[in-house]
Order: sequence, then structure tokens, then C-alpha cells
Amino acid sequence: MTEKTLDATQSGGNPPLERALSNRHIQLMAIGGAIGTGLFMGSGKTISAAGPSVIFVYMIIGFMLFFVMRAMGELLLSNLKYKNFGDFAGDILGPWAAFFTGWTYWFCWVVTGIADVVAIAHYVAFWWPNLALWIPAVTCILVLLALNLPTVRAFGETEFWFALIKIVAILALIVVGLVMIIVSFESDGARASFTNLWSHGGMFPTGFMGFVAGFQIAVFAFVGIELVGTAAAETKDPEKNLPRAINSIPIRVLLFYVGALIILMSVRPWTSYSADESPFVGMFALAGLVGAAGVINFVVLTSATSSANSGIYSTSRMVYGLAREGDAPKAFGRLSSRKVPKNALIFSCMFLLAGVALLYAEGSVAEAFTLVTTISALCFMFVWTIILVSYIVYRRRRPHLHEESKFKMPGGSYMTYVVLAFFAFIIWALTTQPDTLAALLFTPVWFVALGIGYMVVRRNPQHMAIRAEHNAKVVAEHAERRARLRA
Repeated sequence: MTEKTLDATQSGGNPPLERALSNRHIQLMAIGGAIGTGLFMGSGKTISAAGPSVIFVYMIIGFMLFFVMRAMGELLLSNLKYKNFGDFAGDILGPWAAFFTGWTYWFCWVVTGIADVVAIAHYVAFWWPNLALWIPAVTCILVLLALNLPTVRAFGETEFWFALIKIVAILALIVVGLVMIIVSFESDGARASFTNLWSHGGMFPTGFMGFVAGFQIAVFAFVGIELVGTAAAETKDPEKNLPRAINSIPIRVLLFYVGALIILMSVRPWTSYSADESPFVGMFALAGLVGAAGVINFVVLTSATSSANSGIYSTSRMVYGLAREGDAPKAFGRLSSRKVPKNALIFSCMFLLAGVALLYAEGSVAEAFTLVTTISALCFMFVWTIILVSYIVYRRRRPHLHEESKFKMPGGSYMTYVVLAFFAFIIWALTTQPDTLAALLFTPVWFVALGIGYMVVRRNPQHMAIRAEHNAKVVAEHAERRARLRA
């Protein structure tokens, strides 16, 4: 996005987005984004595939994504007129990047949101098995729409409490598990002990390919970690609150992912976990917690609802930004009197209703979930890659901004290439299993469709003007850089 367009977004007849998200909202949004439904539902499959080595899987993914977040943070704070990472991608790489990033991010969350709506309907059926599945699905969408329409603060407050439920559930699991380990709790002849981590085939019992299989499943658990980047324009004091939220990511990953998994596989050997069951339910049931299945079902229900809530929020902000650039209908670029992109919100919610149709589709829910989550993870990786490429170009073209930054990415440009190589490894890992390979082969269809859409949009006079302005800016920046080097 160009400087002129950024300025226009902040002024004119349309009021800017309101900076109403406080530090506690941003902190809990960041935690909620880092703790996905995949931890509660997918960890059983990950443990059965990789064994105790899954601990290293989550640590490696969390480590790599920390650098993505730091790159995003430095870029967002280099220009406080950026509303989200779609803005800096367009400003640095060109209008094509804003178009592809914005619409792909929208697609990511719509796909994830559809999966969440399907999951929510099934979780509600735990208590009301005779209730028609479409009722909780539609009710959830309407409730989330009603919560997001009033103000951005209402979204922040809702996400705050959803994230708090997830945090309490994981902390409770860690505390209960530690007590069971200390008292040497026994079940089915197995004693709770940290030695369970290595006494059942070692730390890598399923070999290298089992370790690789863990990455396929675990990467989806981290989607949404970049959510604080879509809230940049609505964050109070972003120069203080964004770095604080981003810097706490390693602690969150170690505590909520690694800590929980260490406890789970210490209380019971990894061989006792099933790929089809949530290990959290089994853990609390072992501890004798009355209604363990009901409690975890409630936690997972709120986790899925939180994910859908995040999806509605982030997609509406992306579509709003795209509309301001001429990459989406102008109606989506208008804000309500409460400074909320109402039209963009309703547009995204309409697509979530597709989840209702999926409730009655034939075939395995597990297969559909794998397909959907893999496509979503691939598209999120595309967005993370654009963030890293934007950072590389930013360092080359705007070295003075990097020097002035108070929130420099550690490892600099070197770490961006390390993370990009890691993403290439993930893509290779997805080719090793038939179900994930099918999703990998399907994903390019989205980018082909998006490419056709861009070829149409780029003929728009507004888009042509933005493109010409961007090209002129790039030439000026290169000239300025050469002048600095000569001086």
C-alpha cells in the first residue's frame, strides 16, 4: 500500500478504525492465537504419530514462527499507518502482494471458520444429541456477528474470556498432572513418572518419518499466531503493546504446548494415547474428575468458537483494507458509526454458513477435517512467507528505518532464510502422506483463481494509479539508497 493511500485510509469522509484494544486484550488475543483447537483435538494424533519427539516438533515450530512474528512486528512499527500485514506487503512488494495476501488470509480464516462451525455443531450435540445440527451452527454465527457488530472492544472482550478458558484448562492439566507424578499415580500397571518420556522406545520411537509426520499435524495448531498483526490499527499504544505480546510467544509455546505435552506423556506412556481421542479428556478422567469429558468438551467448544470469532474479526478487517485499495467492492470499505466494517463482517459471515451444508455432506468427518486443516495451514504458510519476503525487501530498500527501529528482528535477514527453508521442509513433509498430499495438490487451485482475479482487478484505473505510484516510490527509494551509500 502506498503512502498516499495509507494517508487516505486515515482521513477523508470515512473515520479510521478505532484504537480500542487494550494491552490485556492484545495479550490474550496473542495467547488465544497461539493456542489453537489443534492442541486439544489434534495432540492425540500428533502423539501417536511422533511419540515423545512431538515435544521437539512444537518447540521447533514455535521457535520458527517467533521470527515471523518479530519480522511482522518490526514492519508494523516502522509505519504506524499500516493497519495490518497486508498493508506493508502492498507498500513494500507492490499492489499484487496486498491483493494476494489479503484475499489468501481471508480464505484461510473462512476455511478454518467453516471447519470450526462444523466442529461447534458436533460439540453441542454432546449435550443435546437430538438437536438438529444446523441449529447450533447458525446460532453460533449469528451470536458472533452480534458480538462483533457493536464495537471492536466487544470483540476484544469476547476473545479475552475465550482465551482465559483455554489457559485455565491447560494450567489445570499441568497442575493435576504434576500432582499425579509426585504421588506416583498408577493406572493399568503404568506409573506416572517423567521416565515415561524415554522408557517406551526412546524420545524418537517412531523414527525420523514419524518425527516428520508430527510436523504435518502440529503446524495447524499454530495458525492464528499472527492475529495480533490484523489488530494493529485498533491497538492502543501499539509501540508498547505489540512488542510485549510478540516477545511472550516463546514462553507461551514452552508452557502451553511443551509443558502440557510433557505432562500428558509422563502421566501415561505415549503408546496409550489414541489418534481419535483428545488426550486431555483421558488425563482428567484418570484423575477422577467427575464429568471430565463434559468439561473438556466445553473447553474445546469455546476454543472452536474463539477460532471462529477470530476468523470473523480478521477477515472483515482484511476485506476492509482490500476495499480501500480497490481490490474489493467499495461497499466493504465503509465503517459503521461505531467504526466497525459492518458490510465486510456480514460478507464473511455469509461464507461461514457453508459450514452448515458440510454438516450434512457424506464421507468421513476426519478426512474432511484433515483436508481443510492442511489447505488452511498451507495458505497460512503463504501469508507467513509474504511477511518474511516483505522483511527482506524492507531491509534492502529501507535500511535507515531498520537502523531507527526499537524492535529489530533478532537474527536479521539470515533468520528469514532459515525460516523459509523450514517452510520448504513442511511442504515436503506434507507430500509423505496421501491425505495431506491431496490437500497440497488442491491448494494451487486457489492461487490460480486468485491470479485470474488479479488480472481483472489490475485493469481498474484506481489500481493502475496505485501501481504507478508504487513503482515511482521504488525508483525513488533505490536512488535515495544509492545516494546514502555514496555519502
